[in-house]
Amino acid sequence: MAKRSTGTRFDLAIVGGGLSGVALGIATAAAGVKTAVIDREDPAKMMAAPYDGRTTAIAYGSQQVLTGLGVWDILAPDAEPIREIRVADGDSPLFLHYDHREVGDHPLGYIIENRLLRQGLHKRAETLPDLTLMAPLAVADVAFTDHAATLNLANGQMIRAGLVVGADGRNSPMREAGGIKSHNKSYRQTAIVCTVQHEQPHDGIAVEHFRAAGPFAILPMRGNRSSIVWTEHEDNAPALLALDRQSFARELSERFGDFLGALTLEGNWFSYPLSLIHAERYTAPRLALVGDAAHVIHPIAGQGWNLGVRDVAALAELIVDSHRLGLDLGSAELLSRYEKWRRLDNLMLTAVTDGLNRLFSNELPPVRIARDLGLAAVNRAPGLKKFFMRHAMGVVGDAPRLVRGETL
Repeated sequence: MAKRSTGTRFDLAIVGGGLSGVALGIATAAAGVKTAVIDREDPAKMMAAPYDGRTTAIAYGSQQVLTGLGVWDILAPDAEPIREIRVADGDSPLFLHYDHREVGDHPLGYIIENRLLRQGLHKRAETLPDLTLMAPLAVADVAFTDHAATLNLANGQMIRAGLVVGADGRNSPMREAGGIKSHNKSYRQTAIVCTVQHEQPHDGIAVEHFRAAGPFAILPMRGNRSSIVWTEHEDNAPALLALDRQSFARELSERFGDFLGALTLEGNWFSYPLSLIHAERYTAPRLALVGDAAHVIHPIAGQGWNLGVRDVAALAELIVDSHRLGLDLGSAELLSRYEKWRRLDNLMLTAVTDGLNRLFSNELPPVRIARDLGLAAVNRAPGLKKFFMRHAMGVVGDAPRLVRGETL
């Protein structure tokens, strides 16, 4: 980024330099808020990290935010548009089909590799003089008072800020420091992720098959390539992960099908345990949580990072507006407004993804018949389908200015 820290006072300190933390830092620093981003990881190593199998689904509303942050032009060459989404219950002939032309002339969203998204955010961050990266560096402890927050860093340095934001992931030390408890649930599922090349073009169509073990998603990438998010029960995943390359490719092809021709594995495959985490509160005195520090949901709808982006857009709007008025960025009023603004959206999508995973993992015949008929009914109800499409695009409800395509 633009410079290393030379002082001890910042308007805002963000703990965590992942996707949400850097995005928030860009939003605030671009508006003149003196911002520090503190992260344990070495940014040079992150920027040079090899592909780890993970991709991010960027909903249309999140793309609007990235445009407002001056990041989208950097990312666009590597982002594949999602023009259609097809949802099916296993091998049932009944399905749900979303087409972007039913709601506008723009894609429903985009797919991009996580590492390329991270690199694009860092490139934009480097242009901002009010944004300071302090990394690789850990926070030793933090103290919150009525007037400021003080962070003692592992190198002996101390900084003060009006507001601290915990963007430090699912096991957030800042959440713990703020005395905020969380609800945790293991799905006893493992996400196996990889990339495949195929003979036929995907035409920007994302496919999600619901199976008893969990969803199997095929997400379009640049070229004749697709990202695979393959959910399996945690008891079955180790055997699949231990297969040799040829055997793994055969198992993958059986689930993928032959609608895009022959498949070729690109690189290795990776796995991640799935769980639900939801903080009881998103704020404490002089502390706010964003992204995975506040909520971790099932990837069944590809909405995890998009919820974090809406956290970032809402909190950035409140911070920037308060900064322009010369108000306290860590005030109880600002924190209360943030909590109320983001709570319902996050709770609703957490409940929806959790419920969908449980519903589509149930193989009782009456349940399966009911959900198949439900998919078909939504597919034949234009008004309801458009609402679900706009919800997936992240543009319903009380959207922040950045989500609406406006500037801060």
